[in-house]
Amino acid sequence: MDYTWNQIGFAFGLTVFAGLATGVGSILAFMAKRTNTRFLSGALGFSAGVMIYVSMVEIFVKARDSLEAALGSPKGYWMTTLGFFGGMLLIAVIDKFVPSFENPHEARSVEDIDPAELEEKRRAGELKRMGMFSALAIAIHNFPEGLATFAGALKDPTLGVSIAVAIAIHNVPEGIAVSVPLYYATGSRKKAFIYSFLSGLAEPVGAVVGFFLLRTIFNDAVFGVVFAGVAGIMVFISLDELLPTAEKYGEHHIAMYGVAAGMAVMAISLLLFA
Repeated sequence: MDYTWNQIGFAFGLTVFAGLATGVGSILAFMAKRTNTRFLSGALGFSAGVMIYVSMVEIFVKARDSLEAALGSPKGYWMTTLGFFGGMLLIAVIDKFVPSFENPHEARSVEDIDPAELEEKRRAGELKRMGMFSALAIAIHNFPEGLATFAGALKDPTLGVSIAVAIAIHNVPEGIAVSVPLYYATGSRKKAFIYSFLSGLAEPVGAVVGFFLLRTIFNDAVFGVVFAGVAGIMVFISLDELLPTAEKYGEHHIAMYGVAAGMAVMAISLLLFA
């Protein structure tokens, strides 16, 4: 498949936008005295709804179409299914090697740590360690997410925008997870923001690495496998990370209303731009 530099640039730009939303989370952490947990709960539910709907209704179907065009009907469908669960396995393995305490999708609030605990943790260096490990964990998670956004935008710009927005929303609390402990550990908003910002750059790095590794063999079969894997990654992230975190931030119903709204918005956008 041949793509113009405009198409590649657009896809890469969306990936950068999604990744840098961690910086937005960092800024919000510094500006807000308290975390708006109800809003975050609904936003994370919305992001999960978008991801689940677009993965199952659009991305999986496009992957199957590409693979069936390349390999034929039964084999193409089998490869799509294997690619989907392969994507789930990939992100599950990544999660397995990230300690739960440093997992960037654990619910965290601006006011999580009380002042008495802060000084003790600061002296022990625990806050800095927490922030650094959170930044590393987010970078690891963002790598396949960057590939997902890039591949989606390259295949279908409208689809790419939807994926980028959903991932950007769920990157906001990740920025909080990095910046809050680092700010209290160092006393520097600048340092906390920089580390949060850098962790988000793993998404465009994932896009670049994925593109250069696959560009010489980009065809219907390869794209189908990658796309099926992307669908699996996004469904796993939604079910394993976004929805549980949304419920921890707020009420069950707020999270579910967000999911329904995300699915509805995604369905309408697909209908309008079909």
